[in-house]
Amino acid sequence: MVLETYQWSDLRSGAAARTLSLVLLLPFMACNAAAWMRPRAKVSGGVVWVGCRLVGLSLTALYVLSFVGVALDLLAYKCMSLGSCLGGRTWLSWLGGQPVGLRAALLALVPVAAIWVLWLAGSWCGHWYDNFISPTGGPADTPLGAIGTPNATPGVLRLRSIHVATGLAVLDLSLVAALWAARGPSPVNVLLTVCGVLVLVASVVLLCVPSVIDAVAGTPVVDAVVRALRSAAVVVTVVVIGRVAFDRSEWPAGKGLPGHDVAVVLLFGIQGVLLVLLGIAALIGRDGSLGKLRWFGAPLFACLAVGLAVSFATEFNYRVSDYLDRDLPTPDVLPTSPVLPYKWTMFGFFVSVLGAAVTGVAVVLFGRIYRRRAADDIVARDFPDAAADATTARRRARVRDTIARARFTEQLCPLGVTYCCVVALSLGFTALALDELQPSVAVEGLVGLPSDFVSAGTQFGSYLMALLFVGLFFVGLFAYRTTTVRRYIGMLWDLGMFWPRAAHPFAPPCYAERAVPELACRISMLVRQGRYVLVAAHSHGSVLALASVLQLEPSVLSRVALLTHGSPLGRIYSTLFPAYVGPDVLSEAGRRLGWRWVNLWRDTDPLGGWIFTRGYEGDDTLRRRSEVDRRLRDPENLDARGRDTVWPPICGHQPDVTDDRYEAAVCELSERLRTG
Repeated sequence: MVLETYQWSDLRSGAAARTLSLVLLLPFMACNAAAWMRPRAKVSGGVVWVGCRLVGLSLTALYVLSFVGVALDLLAYKCMSLGSCLGGRTWLSWLGGQPVGLRAALLALVPVAAIWVLWLAGSWCGHWYDNFISPTGGPADTPLGAIGTPNATPGVLRLRSIHVATGLAVLDLSLVAALWAARGPSPVNVLLTVCGVLVLVASVVLLCVPSVIDAVAGTPVVDAVVRALRSAAVVVTVVVIGRVAFDRSEWPAGKGLPGHDVAVVLLFGIQGVLLVLLGIAALIGRDGSLGKLRWFGAPLFACLAVGLAVSFATEFNYRVSDYLDRDLPTPDVLPTSPVLPYKWTMFGFFVSVLGAAVTGVAVVLFGRIYRRRAADDIVARDFPDAAADATTARRRARVRDTIARARFTEQLCPLGVTYCCVVALSLGFTALALDELQPSVAVEGLVGLPSDFVSAGTQFGSYLMALLFVGLFFVGLFAYRTTTVRRYIGMLWDLGMFWPRAAHPFAPPCYAERAVPELACRISMLVRQGRYVLVAAHSHGSVLALASVLQLEPSVLSRVALLTHGSPLGRIYSTLFPAYVGPDVLSEAGRRLGWRWVNLWRDTDPLGGWIFTRGYEGDDTLRRRSEVDRRLRDPENLDARGRDTVWPPICGHQPDVTDDRYEAAVCELSERLRTG
């Protein structure tokens, strides 16, 4: 027997600097994961797929617009028009006496550099799968089995060009708006405006036709169109920056970049509409009851992506403003304050956190009785002969509470719905900023809340955003210094970076494009050497193992067995990704393996669980499925009498490799392999 271990952690991590960069790409990663959470229904799934791509495009636009706000609105227009802002800052004062157009043209290079950084981030994948050959001729017969094939490469490259073109178009239209304010509707300005709008419209239209973006290699017409779009955006950007730089007319300054507030409100409104459409499409195509997360994964992760991106953009603008205004109160209206919509997002962030916290407390309190009652039944069934002393009673209560907490995973739907609704509404209410309405005045007039409470909430929202940003920074920093932090960060990376970049090309690279074919090739090579292969996978490793199994040839599968423990396949992945890891895909994998599959799970595990059934038997198919799932009592005993000097541990999500029942499952599967 040869024991081998496959480790993929270096594919989704690396140096601490890379981990910190991945933290900043969290909005893109969440949006990309949302696209893979589409429903199984064809129409609804297609709408969600396109909707997530449009949300991803809006995130790129917001990314560029945040740099436009800092470089052009705060620096070129507001700060450089104030002697109090330029005083003592030689790195800015040399531009203070220059024409506004020249200042805007030079500082427009900051958003261009930001787009270039995104382009570099999009090339991180390194074409990992180019060095590996898939072990089957047609792995795309199941959706999950297509992971790791080179068919997704043209889509990623085309998406990258489209997003770069969109980012440049956002910068171009921001500068053209300043040209309109300075010179009016001249023919050149009208032409540049039309060119920028056409680039945006072409990008949206291309994303709305998935068959064009996702076409396999060998479609030179599509590639030529996408490259032409990107080249056109680059040419327009060069022309716009040149025209702004050499324009010597008197530009209005001091009040900020013309049209920037309208652009921010328009983008927030578009994002709110897209989130609502995603929710409707997911609701129509749902597979299960409204109280389950099976239908709500895509809208929830899309809202998380938008919420994080808006928070990052708002905090970026306000922290720069806080530096420029000499540390005066940040949310106040100052000459160097960001545009008013960002202040609305601070208040909206406070309301969303408050709403999610209240809903979370309600879910915990109302669901606690049910979860504890179910946990009491499990403990009573597992330990009917436990002693009645006080020590054992405390131990019983601890086990019961662990099981109850583990069951909280199934009750997250109300919390997610509340958060999504508040995020969508807060994005819509930023339109009130166009009437120069402050959040305190508007909310007091609409719902009667005291203005002081709203102002305090806005201030608190600013602190919460700063705390979120700093917290993510330190979490990424300590991910390589603390084992516990690294474990939880690894779970997040596993979920977000497993899926190819289909919705956002600047999301963190997909390690499955290398890990899945590499693992499948290794299994195939061992089988061709005359060996039997038992694949044992824990936690997210079971997802990699399943995707690899679905790429194996039938002749190889006849000598392969699968052992999973702590697996999130049925509890999380089948719920969040019904079109790719649904019950039909899991059943197909079991059939191909000849049902040589054992899954070990515990009631104390908050992530892993059963895959097919809790153990009920019926017809032959249900009987085979029930034989896959094996429940492990956790802990093995409530006390240590007659066994050891300490209580048996509550294992939860920990691996089972030291458990005697794990060894028994290994022996059983090995025997089934040898006996055919």
